[in-house]
Amino acid sequence: MQPILKRSVPRHRGLYGAAIVLAIGLGLASRKFPAMFPAALEEYPGDALWAGMVFAGYCLLFPMARTWQPALLALVTSFAVEFSQLIQIAWLDQLRAITPGRLVLGSTFNQIDLLAYAIGIGSAAMLDRLWLSGPRELPA
Repeated sequence: MQPILKRSVPRHRGLYGAAIVLAIGLGLASRKFPAMFPAALEEYPGDALWAGMVFAGYCLLFPMARTWQPALLALVTSFAVEFSQLIQIAWLDQLRAITPGRLVLGSTFNQIDLLAYAIGIGSAAMLDRLWLSGPRELPA
């Protein structure tokens, strides 16, 4: 019987590293070329990709974690970053004013971003469960 907190097969770190690079590339492209996605989605595909990248980062750091664990960490991280945008501290605002800071920390709180994060993490977690995590042991 396998422990509840660990997977039986580790994740392939190369795949998750590639997923991070892909998410960053697509996320940046979604901001530079918004016509890649339907106009009704506005900037939310980039937000969902950002949160999926956070999930992939946790999977990279914890290759033996069960899918729900990096998903929960990614959700908490994403929500914390979004709610931190309500905090107005001079040095934090200066960090958000430069491009890397804005890409990582965002700039303005938007409740709908929380939904985009949940969708991005949920989608990434489904991919993890269905495809990217490698072979599974069949029940005896």
